[in-house]
Amino acid sequence: MASTGARIVGLVLVFGMVMMPSLAKDYSVGDTSGWATGVDYTTWTSDKTFAVGDGLVFNYGSGHTVDEVSGSDYKTCTTGNSITSDSSGATTIPLKTAGTHYFICGVVGHCGMGMKLSVTVGSGSTTTAPASKGASTPPSTDGSNSTVVTPAVTTPTSTSTGLATSLSNSPIVALMTIAGVVLSVLVLS
Repeated sequence: MASTGARIVGLVLVFGMVMMPSLAKDYSVGDTSGWATGVDYTTWTSDKTFAVGDGLVFNYGSGHTVDEVSGSDYKTCTTGNSITSDSSGATTIPLKTAGTHYFICGVVGHCGMGMKLSVTVGSGSTTTAPASKGASTPPSTDGSNSTVVTPAVTTPTSTSTGLATSLSNSPIVALMTIAGVVLSVLVLS
């Protein structure tokens, strides 16, 4: 009997480890336009809500970079002080912490042509929309494009089917399902 209980607990743990990562979303920066000059990334972020665990997928051609920078370097398009930098053409940035994250293209002049992105990452679920249509900070007085929008709607770029979809659409449902399975195991043991 103990062996069966251990197997069930093991299955519950595996189920939990498989389902929990499915709560995160990956966002393709700029959608079909990708990471390029001439794209309005403020508009792109306006209908998205980012959460810890989500990821930003930057797709771009040669001659561009993805540099994570400080807020002040973002506002002034200052290159050369990046926190991280990549020029592979396909960069995925996991959003590991809440707060505002800033990205620019490190090629001189590209940030000034609009290749800059700021995302505000919340600590909660990406499926819960704020009650307001969206709130923003006042525009910068230095003439830069630094308005940070807290969006109300999420549009993930990846899709899935079956049980993972229904559970990933509601973290509460996922946690309740896992708790129900654990409780069932405990009662049956």
